[in-house]
Amino acid sequence: MLEVNDIHFAFPGQHFHFNLKVEAGSFTTIIGPSGGGKSTLLHLISGFETPAAGKITFNGEDITQLHPGKRPLSVIFQDNNLFPHLTVEENAALGLSPALKLNAAQKSRVIDALNSVNLEDKAHRKPGELSGGERQRAAIARTLLRDKPLLLLDEAFAALGPALRQDMLSLVKTLHVQRNLTTLMVTHHPADARAVASHVAFVANGKVGISGPTADVLANRSHPELQTYLGETI
Repeated sequence: MLEVNDIHFAFPGQHFHFNLKVEAGSFTTIIGPSGGGKSTLLHLISGFETPAAGKITFNGEDITQLHPGKRPLSVIFQDNNLFPHLTVEENAALGLSPALKLNAAQKSRVIDALNSVNLEDKAHRKPGELSGGERQRAAIARTLLRDKPLLLLDEAFAALGPALRQDMLSLVKTLHVQRNLTTLMVTHHPADARAVASHVAFVANGKVGISGPTADVLANRSHPELQTYLGETI
């Protein structure tokens, strides 16, 4: 289980106060208005921001002060962070070795990861030769090779068209189940939550306003901020 306990963080003019529990093995989407704190919450969990107070634990281990690279998680951003001078295979292999020094078994794992995201025929291409969806598939392959139990996606598919975004959501959902991951995904699309998520957390005004099973949260009629948000986006 991931637990965000009484986390406080501030930017000039804005204060965030988060509490959230995410069950192990769940797929949770984080929805809410722009500027409400969705990405900030993910950055605190991943270690790219440091809270002023509070604690973040994963499976009982306090990870609040751990360096991002030491946390049991991987992150996929909208900008997939691929290195343009490296091939798809090399970008994926960074998940195993930052120095790209791989033994035969590790090279085989890289090929298997590319196969799992249908990029085996693009292994020797550079990111500039790929479509947006293919670049995100390469980023997912690298994430799989890191083999961490917690997967965070920060609007990873926001730049993709509707059909391609649905393909990527389906792929992530499949890998989530196959790898028994705990997944948190920031999205501007409540339809994404309906399509793939077991749980939803609604974030607005710097806090988690409501969270729970997807159907229950999206059917809630007693939370005015959530209703305003859904009315604007459906």
